[in-house]
Amino acid sequence: MPAEPAGPAVTRPRGPAEFREALAQTQRFTQSRIDRILGLVVGSGSAIIGVQSLVGALSAPVGDPFWNTVLLVVVLGSLLMMCVALLTSRGVRAFSGLVAGVFPVAIVLWPLAAGDTTTLDQQPWLWFLINIGTVAAVFCFPLPLQIVWAFLLPVLYGVVRLVLLGLHRATLVDVALDTVFAIILASVLIVVGWILRSLAASIDAGRESAVRSFAQAASAEAVEKERVAVAALMHDSVLAALIAAERAETDRERALAVSMARDALTRLANVDQEAGEGPDTPIPAEVIAADLAATTKRLHPSAQYTSRIDPGAGAVPGRVARALQLAAAQAVTNAVEHAGGADVRVSFRAGLRGVEIRVQDDGPGFEADRVAEDRLGIRASIVARVAAVAGTATVTSGPTGTTVAIVWEEAS
Repeated sequence: MPAEPAGPAVTRPRGPAEFREALAQTQRFTQSRIDRILGLVVGSGSAIIGVQSLVGALSAPVGDPFWNTVLLVVVLGSLLMMCVALLTSRGVRAFSGLVAGVFPVAIVLWPLAAGDTTTLDQQPWLWFLINIGTVAAVFCFPLPLQIVWAFLLPVLYGVVRLVLLGLHRATLVDVALDTVFAIILASVLIVVGWILRSLAASIDAGRESAVRSFAQAASAEAVEKERVAVAALMHDSVLAALIAAERAETDRERALAVSMARDALTRLANVDQEAGEGPDTPIPAEVIAADLAATTKRLHPSAQYTSRIDPGAGAVPGRVARALQLAAAQAVTNAVEHAGGADVRVSFRAGLRGVEIRVQDDGPGFEADRVAEDRLGIRASIVARVAAVAGTATVTSGPTGTTVAIVWEEAS
């Protein structure tokens, strides 16, 4: 397939694949960023608390050095891996699950390490990490299990403390307060995480809905544009050529029908290029005037054509020039078909601000408001086509003739 020549970029509607890609990017856009922020905050905070626990473990009396060392290595080692995972966003669920699973086991085994060194006024180093186990559950468990962990770890810790300290009134009150405090803090952490994730999910759902709506609107707009373009093409070229051929009686009319048929075949062959509106390279007014003169003579050899180009008249964007020429050609075609080509006059004027084209005939005229909706010669081929390039097209018709005025002015 030959390479396309380099030229100005032409804006085109996005295809379905591009919309699907954009939609996929929006589905967890906010959620992934919230998870990333939570990972950075929790990872940094857990690392600081882990250092605090290590200092407390090294400075506190040890009942059984072996079990104390084993628990210290297992708990803080898994905590270190979770912190690295949270800070790097790699393996978060796996290592958070490891901490959430290791911590209750460490609490149950704590009496083996504590021995008879447990006192009421001194908390073991496991106490500093009790809510880290709940936070780990937030990153690896669904909400129901997070709630279970928020109650399980503090209650399990309280039971172990009572086993070590004995059932006394002062002990019960102190351990109960610690347990309730840990449950409240764990609940707050779970609620904050749930709220942030719910908000992120709602934002992503809204963004996804907006993208879907935009994709549907863009698709509908593209279909409508294609329908109008094809319908206008059929009316402008194919239908006009068929009508001219069917009505041709004289040699001049037959020659005109052949010319229109040739133009229709050319435009049908280039329909793909026309769909993209062509390049937007500016076209000098002199070139537009010459092309319009050639088109007018081809469609109606006896038509009168005049042009006036003011000094300093600027060039016109390519797509605008093409739209104006096609609209003017359709106006001439209408004059030939419906007015019998009676005294057709085409005038072109280019000034400092823009371009004006007038197509006039002395035919019987018509009532524009009574033109059927399915007739696209005026609505789509002239008015809509010119409006699409920020121009205006007005049609004035009466018993003495019809005038089509096409005006385009450069935006100031």
